[in-house]
Amino acid sequence: MTMTDIQDWIAICEVKARYCRFMDTKQWDAWRDLFTEDYELDVSEAGGPPPIKGRTEALEMAMSFVLPAITVHQVHFPEITIDGDTAEGIWAMQDRVIFGLQGPSLSGFGHYRDRFRRLDGVWKISASKLTRLHVDMVATG
Repeated sequence: MTMTDIQDWIAICEVKARYCRFMDTKQWDAWRDLFTEDYELDVSEAGGPPPIKGRTEALEMAMSFVLPAITVHQVHFPEITIDGDTAEGIWAMQDRVIFGLQGPSLSGFGHYRDRFRRLDGVWKISASKLTRLHVDMVATG
């Protein structure tokens, strides 16, 4: 692994860390900047809608789900493959989504599978797929 590979690996990890932090702290403008215009989101295997293409459409759907909730996203142990200006990564993930009185809360466990593209020297997320291995639902109220 070259020094450039290591720098790219770290930069990609930082993008994913910001993804979690910006979503959880509801920093939507900063969150939006992490994605390519042609971003694709697939949460269908995690109980969500069919895959969505286009950054605006995908992020509007995601924000509609997490906006009313307190969320905590954690990602661990990345497996990243870099090929020039593109990369793929798999992260073990755990999320906690607390809806309060609006509905049951959940604690989920699974994986993010992401694709990245370097644009003008900056790594951005070009596609994401969320799969869940287990979900704990907790009633509220």
